[in-house]
Amino acid sequence: MRWSKWAVVSAVFLVFAVVVQGQSPAGQSAGSVADDPEARPPVTNADVQIVQRARKILDSESKWNRADTRICPSNVKTFSLYCALEMATDEVSGKFEHRGAAMQEARFVIDEIAPNRKNYEHRLMDYNNDPTTTFADVQKFFQLLKDHVARRLKAESDSSPK
Repeated sequence: MRWSKWAVVSAVFLVFAVVVQGQSPAGQSAGSVADDPEARPPVTNADVQIVQRARKILDSESKWNRADTRICPSNVKTFSLYCALEMATDEVSGKFEHRGAAMQEARFVIDEIAPNRKNYEHRLMDYNNDPTTTFADVQKFFQLLKDHVARRLKAESDSSPK
């Protein structure tokens, strides 16, 4: 009798796992890209344009919002790194993706350049708000981001079948 209970419980768990897996977006396992802070989605020409547009949005210190909350109202005159990238993504692609390629590459650049990275809960917000981050750092960040995206785009296009 005990074995049959365990068999039923095991079967229920197996069915539940299959149902949960089936509810994930196509090509993703449950909890993957949408929540994966290390996701590396493919880079496109649109990502290059997003970086260029974000840099233009945040092209002067007077436009820089040093108190990012990752809430980006449409009627503001100052922008954090996160909000500049969000606005640029909306403008270029028509829809914002939190884990899109440009946003993810931005996070990876911060991993490389931020001396306080280990203390950051949200890389873009915390780097933006870090009192040691200067506007010159922001400009360097955008240059490095542009380089990262361009390098990945070239590598991915070189490796794709022709």
